[in-house]
Amino acid sequence: MRRKNNSLWIVAPLSALLTVSGGCKKEEIPPPPSPAPHAPAPLAKQPVQKQVSSVKPVAATPSQPDFANRKDPFKPFVEAKSEKAPSSKSAPIGGLLPIQSYPAEQFKVSGIIVGLRENKALVVDPAGKGYVVKEGMSIGSSNGVITRIAPAFIEVSERFRADNGRMTKRTVKLSLSKKQ
Repeated sequence: MRRKNNSLWIVAPLSALLTVSGGCKKEEIPPPPSPAPHAPAPLAKQPVQKQVSSVKPVAATPSQPDFANRKDPFKPFVEAKSEKAPSSKSAPIGGLLPIQSYPAEQFKVSGIIVGLRENKALVVDPAGKGYVVKEGMSIGSSNGVITRIAPAFIEVSERFRADNGRMTKRTVKLSLSKKQ
C-alpha cells in the first residue's frame, strides 16, 4: 500500500497543475482608443533669413568632360610612313643628305683615324662643313659608297647610269692632304 501512496502523491499534484494552467487564461480587452489631441492653431509663417556665403558658385559641369580640343597623349609624335623605305644603294627619294649634295671628287680628306675594329675619316665639303665617315656610308651626288678607308686615302665606289643607258661603276680615290 505504500507503493500506491507514493505514486498518488506524484500524480495528484501533476493533474492539478494541468487543470489550473489550462483554465487560467484571461482574455485581455484592448484599451479604448485615446481621444485625438487638439491640433494647435497654425502659426503665421515668418520669413526665413536668406543664407549668405562667401564661396563663389561653381558653374554646372557636364556629366562627361569634353576632350574634343585636347591632344591625344597616346598618339605618336611622328607618324609612320606607309611607303617602302629606299634601299641603301640607291639615292634617297625626296631630299638628299647634305653629304650627298656635292660630287665625291670635291670632298677633301682632313684626317683619318685608324682603329682596331674600324677606321674613320674626317671629310670636308666645298662649303667647309666637316663629316666623320666610316666604311659603308653614302657620300657624293652619284650614289657613292665608301668602300675602304686606308691610312693615307679613302676609296669611294660610285654607280651611275652612263649616256648609253648602262650602269657604270667607277672608283674615286680621295687622298689625305699632306702637311706643309
